Amino acid sequence: MHNELVKLIRKYPELESCAASIMQAFEAIRQSYRSGGKLLVCGNGGSAADSEHIVGELMKGFMYKRPVSANQREKFLKMFPDNGGYLADQLQGALPAISLVSQTSLATAFINDQSADMVYAQQVFGYGKPGDVLVGLSTSGNSKNVVHALQVARVLGLTTIGLSGQGGGKMNELCDVLIRVPYESTPDIQERHLPIYHALCMMLEQEFFTQ
Repeated sequence: MHNELVKLIRKYPELESCAASIMQAFEAIRQSYRSGGKLLVCGNGGSAADSEHIVGELMKGFMYKRPVSANQREKFLKMFPDNGGYLADQLQGALPAISLVSQTSLATAFINDQSADMVYAQQVFGYGKPGDVLVGLSTSGNSKNVVHALQVARVLGLTTIGLSGQGGGKMNELCDVLIRVPYESTPDIQERHLPIYHALCMMLEQEFFTQ
């Protein structure tokens, strides 16, 4: 078992039932990144905030500094002698991830012109490529806009990962990997989603940015 998963379960023993699915999610995302893929994330309310949070941990240093490689640094210095060192020193290694909740102009235009429950699905249709991963967060597992996004993702050949509550709802049929925390109350579910995706982000960071 991965060391971050061991630490997660030690702190939250009730999440032991999720260990296998967390590891499957890690393997799926790792494989996508190894193959040049990216991560798309969506949710509503608190889960929308979680979507932003996940992207924030993946696109910059989380527990590690992630400096650019010596080869990349040399390229910056060669092309921009005056400030290439500054550019290289300030940049951090990134794992490409997009929060679908952030596109305000696109979302409001699509909601006005088309349908509110398809706003994430439209972005999956535009951004998604085979080999990418879509992570959908829904405490009930039945959020229409998340469900529609997962349906489009499956048609396009993306790997689908869900974070839900105990029941899983419609996400049971749509997710290649579904992490169902053993709670039914929305606050209880969301309180466990956070340490789960923190563990996943740390596992990925260790995979790609440490020796």
